[in-house]
Amino acid sequence: MYSRILYIANLVLFAVALFITYIPGLEGVCSWVTPPFLLFMGLLFALLCGQPFPDFNKKCSKMLLQYSVVGLGFGMNLGSSLASGASGMAFTIVSVFGTLLLGWVVGRRLLKVDRNTSYLVSTGTAICGGSAIAAVGPIINAKGSEMSVALGTVFILNAVALFIFPVIGRALGLSDADFGTWAAIAIHDTSSVVGAGAAYSEAALEVATTIKLTRALWIIPVAIFTAFLFRSKGRKVAIPWFILWFIVAMVVNTYLLDSVPQVGRAINGIARKCLTLTMFFIGASLSVDVLKQVGIKPLLQGILLWVLISVGSLLYIILV
Repeated sequence: MYSRILYIANLVLFAVALFITYIPGLEGVCSWVTPPFLLFMGLLFALLCGQPFPDFNKKCSKMLLQYSVVGLGFGMNLGSSLASGASGMAFTIVSVFGTLLLGWVVGRRLLKVDRNTSYLVSTGTAICGGSAIAAVGPIINAKGSEMSVALGTVFILNAVALFIFPVIGRALGLSDADFGTWAAIAIHDTSSVVGAGAAYSEAALEVATTIKLTRALWIIPVAIFTAFLFRSKGRKVAIPWFILWFIVAMVVNTYLLDSVPQVGRAINGIARKCLTLTMFFIGASLSVDVLKQVGIKPLLQGILLWVLISVGSLLYIILV
């Protein structure tokens, strides 16, 4: 009984905290309500209080994820993203699918991580962290616990990268362009890429943001590839319709809302807040039993994959 009341109270509190920022003068009051924080709070709740509404939690998690991914499309300009990535298209293709292949070797063959969790960690590393995991999760019918473990791994490494990348870049004397390129490739989430780029220089921030947004477009082909890869015998391929709506949102934002960019920004802002709230649902789907079953292997996969991609991309940038 108490766990149900506490669950509802937490959900209402976090929802209000997220959307209260739209009230003038209160924009920075609840800046502490971030995706990693809500994921942690969901995890903490599940470990201490159990799962009072498992079906509701699962349904809301899946629906909010899909709607949020569609909304993220209103924050992207198709033309500028395609143009900025044209010159490095070959390297992008190799790095994205190379990371997925490397993740399969490290996760499935070396560490024996379960298929869904391993693929989610690899996808988050290859493209754009939490957003990529959110997009691919529903396609492979990932459990909330698998999503939670993958997101937790990505968020931990994001936090570390945000602090150490600028330090390493300065120690190696990387140019603004080189650091921006490296950060965009080796750091998972766009938010952390922006943070690391801003900490380095204004020029590095511009390069890092442009390249990262270009890589984010690879959510689309990877999602379609995933639908075919994870199809079952005797079943039709599960078409990720929400990814198609994500494309429609990008097209609408690029060609129909170009004269009123504030509309696209508003929709994108709401989508990001919904995605943040989803982190609580995902975290709350985890349990002590699941944690014991999963173990530390997914985190090890994430670390090994991250180190290999970071070192490999850095060497490529310096030597080529």
